[in-house]
Amino acid sequence: MFQNKDVGVWSYRREYENDRAEILEAVDRVFSSGQLILGKSVASFENEFASFHGSRHCVGVDNGTNALMLALRAVGICAGNEVITVANTAAPTAVAINAIGAHPVFVDIAENGSFLIDVSVIEKAITPKTTCIVVVHLYGQAADMRSICEIAQKYGLAVVEDCAQAHGATHHGQMVGTFGDAAAFSFYPTKILGAYGDGGAVITNDDALAQRVRQLRGYGMKDRYFVEDTPGFNCRLDEVQAEILRLKLKKMPDYLSARRAIAARYDEWLADTDIGIPTISPGNEHAYYLYVVRHPERDVILNELEQVGIHLNVSYRWPIHLMSGFAYLGMNVGDLPVTEKSSNEIFSLPMYPSLQIDEQLRVIGELRRITESLRKPVKSKVRVLSL
Repeated sequence: MFQNKDVGVWSYRREYENDRAEILEAVDRVFSSGQLILGKSVASFENEFASFHGSRHCVGVDNGTNALMLALRAVGICAGNEVITVANTAAPTAVAINAIGAHPVFVDIAENGSFLIDVSVIEKAITPKTTCIVVVHLYGQAADMRSICEIAQKYGLAVVEDCAQAHGATHHGQMVGTFGDAAAFSFYPTKILGAYGDGGAVITNDDALAQRVRQLRGYGMKDRYFVEDTPGFNCRLDEVQAEILRLKLKKMPDYLSARRAIAARYDEWLADTDIGIPTISPGNEHAYYLYVVRHPERDVILNELEQVGIHLNVSYRWPIHLMSGFAYLGMNVGDLPVTEKSSNEIFSLPMYPSLQIDEQLRVIGELRRITESLRKPVKSKVRVLSL
């Protein structure tokens, strides 16, 4: 049980205290509107979120996993297809691929410390069954979309961006979610743009693709009660969450600014320690959904921090290719060495806009104390003089 003085990797409570009146007013607007499902709030949020990205279309759905699943279905991915992606992501990335009967093909991440897909190995993973690349913009940083899109165009592959962790991140000035055929977003409460429950969205510039997603999220119906062509799902964004997201979307510049300021302090205060701090890829502006660091004695550090009331997280401790639920893919330890090594060293520091400087300083101070104690003393060499 957390105590008041404890520090966690994430919390919404302070944000809610500050915005409580606005949030409750937003909820009341929905309850007073007379329409609780697919009403004006969802339509307005879709227009505003699309505009935020400079995209033609946004389709609100019930969660980020289904956003990715519907995007894959809409671009034509089907059972038996292969979809290239990474294993150092949240399980829902692969679960969404698996849900439509396709097979995830995992490739390794780059050795540059970005934790992003290694573009140089993508072509080696392409087979006649490959139809799509799902690009994960992990922790709030964009993958090398220019290079990835060139490969996709060369081989006639679809590109779907998994933007669940990267709201507001940019690559060479262009916002993530606007490079591929479609992009999936999650509004899970911890996200940069988080709801007060589940939520998700698909954005695209393709009119026909957007229409397919809209039909698929509502059972496949084009007209009320009539399923046309392909049966779909019940994946609708809730009106209450849409109205809350509209409120929070207006504050996105402030959220991003606060996260980047927190990250800058971590960068400065950890620079002279044994903690490995994030590497920013060229042309990127990081959104810092998470501030992920690394150390070979990760588990020792986490246990020590728990003892002093600092509760951190590992995103992600188990690479997907080594999970028993994906054993059918036939992958083993050693197949993705960079991914596997990082999974044994990474952990996330507190990162959310309402984190206080004194809380951050406390985390830094304890990290410095623990890592300094872990340093092995260097034995001084004894110089033997001959007579």
